[in-house]
Amino acid sequence: MKVLVVGNGGREHALAWKIGMSPRVSQVFVAPGNAGTGVDATNVPISADDTEGLVNFARRESIDLTVVGPEVPLVNGLVDALEAAGLRAFGPSAAAAELEGSKVFCKNLLKAADIPTADYQTFRTGDDAARFIKDRYPEENSSVPVVVKADGLAAGKGVIVCSTREDALDAIDRITRQREFGEAGNELIIEDRLIGQEASILAITDGNAIVMLPAAQDHKPAYDGDKGPNTGGMGAYCPTPIVDEKMIEMIQEDIIVPTVHAMKRNRRPFKGVLYAGLMITSTGPKVLEYNVRFGDPECQPLLMRLKSDIMDILEAVADGRLIDIDPPEWDERPSICVVMASEGYPGDYVKGREISGLHDAAKLKDVKVFHAGTKLTQGSVQTDGGRVLGVTALGNSISNAKLQAYTAVKQIRWPGAWCRKDISDKAL
Repeated sequence: MKVLVVGNGGREHALAWKIGMSPRVSQVFVAPGNAGTGVDATNVPISADDTEGLVNFARRESIDLTVVGPEVPLVNGLVDALEAAGLRAFGPSAAAAELEGSKVFCKNLLKAADIPTADYQTFRTGDDAARFIKDRYPEENSSVPVVVKADGLAAGKGVIVCSTREDALDAIDRITRQREFGEAGNELIIEDRLIGQEASILAITDGNAIVMLPAAQDHKPAYDGDKGPNTGGMGAYCPTPIVDEKMIEMIQEDIIVPTVHAMKRNRRPFKGVLYAGLMITSTGPKVLEYNVRFGDPECQPLLMRLKSDIMDILEAVADGRLIDIDPPEWDERPSICVVMASEGYPGDYVKGREISGLHDAAKLKDVKVFHAGTKLTQGSVQTDGGRVLGVTALGNSISNAKLQAYTAVKQIRWPGAWCRKDISDKAL
């Protein structure tokens, strides 16, 4: 088989690497890919948002399955275009991808289906949102435990956690007036802040059958101790002890199954990866948001642990026969991914810094360095994004996996490189 993976991040490198292990796959293409996918697969210089170019390539190369990694091409309807051309694809339709493409749509669906989530209000203008905050919290120095969210796609950064009235008003200003997140700020949500620990629960579904994946825990804030601005994710580990088997069953029954049914009732049947970002509160798990694809960086430690042929799962979803396959097998050892980032991320950062030490890190046992924001220039690997690498390791325990991952991190250098030092510490 020939498989095309769409995207250029760490998630797509992990997918291409794992797909390439399948005995049924002869060639893996990645569009547009990065320096790492150029080693583990064949890069194709087509942008992930070039729908026409990707469909033409898949048709010309007789691609047997296209796996769409990022949210933007999913929301833009790439899967619809591929299927209209008679080509198989893994991922939701544009109508189903609105579950991530619009936070307002997501929250309204959760409320209608009685799925546990935080109380919220939606606003179309910054003035209305600011008036709501001032009316609800009249004292200027009062505590304001809310989260302000831009409605649309914002690369994981359009969620601002607030503690004071000033925080909330500033977040509203950034989203609606400064337009920090572009068109994503055409509408916004203000929701009550939930207290607890976050967990990432990914489920594979073809719209009927559901396969739950091991729980992972992401680290969104930039700095140690969950300080600083939100990012696309600074690291993840899998599994997480805060979600046991009993809770997984509860999440499936109370959150995932009702969501799949609700999407079907809305005539938006969902197939692909349903990623629930949850807050594990004292009263049980509640949905923070949904993503409609493998998480990044959760995908990396998940696929490090997957022992089954990933093509069995991907094809079964594309063909609507997920109920017919055996449950996937997992390595019992935990896995940790540490994201190495460019200086300045998640703000402005410099590209084109040469990366050294990749070969030394690759020699370490049970370590895989997944590339995200990298490019190959005249034979040297250089930085080409904010999140540059996802250094991922297996270990006999979480502490051992952490040691392996950070030992590999120490081998890798470029000017301004940095990472969080506490990935997985919540489990320890």
